[in-house]
Amino acid sequence: MKHNDILWKSILEEVFDDFLKFFFPNAEALFDLEQGFEYLDQELEQLFPTDTDDLTCKYVDKLVKVYCRSGAEAWLLVHIEVQGYRDEAFTDRMFTYYYRIWDKYRKPVTAFAILTDDCRHFLPGQFEQACLGTSLCFRFNSFKVLDQSEAELEASDNPFAQVVLAVKLAINRKRFSSSELYRLKIDLAKRLLKRNFSKRKVVKLMEFLKFYVPLEDETLDREYFNEVKRAINSEHIPMTWEETILYIEREEAKEERNVIFIRNLLRETQFNEEEIARLADVSIDFVRKIKQQL
Repeated sequence: MKHNDILWKSILEEVFDDFLKFFFPNAEALFDLEQGFEYLDQELEQLFPTDTDDLTCKYVDKLVKVYCRSGAEAWLLVHIEVQGYRDEAFTDRMFTYYYRIWDKYRKPVTAFAILTDDCRHFLPGQFEQACLGTSLCFRFNSFKVLDQSEAELEASDNPFAQVVLAVKLAINRKRFSSSELYRLKIDLAKRLLKRNFSKRKVVKLMEFLKFYVPLEDETLDREYFNEVKRAINSEHIPMTWEETILYIEREEAKEERNVIFIRNLLRETQFNEEEIARLADVSIDFVRKIKQQL
């Protein structure tokens, strides 16, 4: 997979609740966010397998199970495509995803296209087809990063807005000199550090910014890291770079221990999913995810 594809897949899971709130102002009334989400990427790959001879990912796709608060449906599916280049077959692919997802799950689906290319005229939003009195029009949510207002994104208190700002800076980076790009990146980092986000989200957003907007200069990279540390100290931010990195490392180590423990229980015992979830102090969905991987 390409570098940016991996970053997108990771950050979408880290701020998926914020993703929903960004696009749906009434998200907390629509969705039961406390139940968490189930990421069905493996199922999506089975529905739409890639060419085995092509080891690079040319676009990012995610399928997420989201629980509803009310209505006839207990849950629905959110399909996300992050498209980084102009593709005339894109709307066809979006529709193909839609009908294969519907055919498998028979559940409501809302689809999003996050367009991260630098072509202003590439604005896909629907797939149409007609033949001798039979017609079809499939519309999906289309979000062009290049067209977003930086002022509105900077004013937003939603972590996903910070993701969009970083991506827009990366799209436009060729317009700037190395020193200009460095200054824009450090300014974005400083504003991010002042946000009242959870410690984990701040670290993940900082990691996304660091790697998604490369400076391609070792000296500037070192200065970027040092200036971020100085900003933390000078602004009296109640956290340090070392603390946040240590926090993430601890959380990841704890999760890895849980994964190993659950795998052993699944392989070597007759405990059911509910019993294993109780023993490991995790959700049943977490146990099922590991079971699927096995």
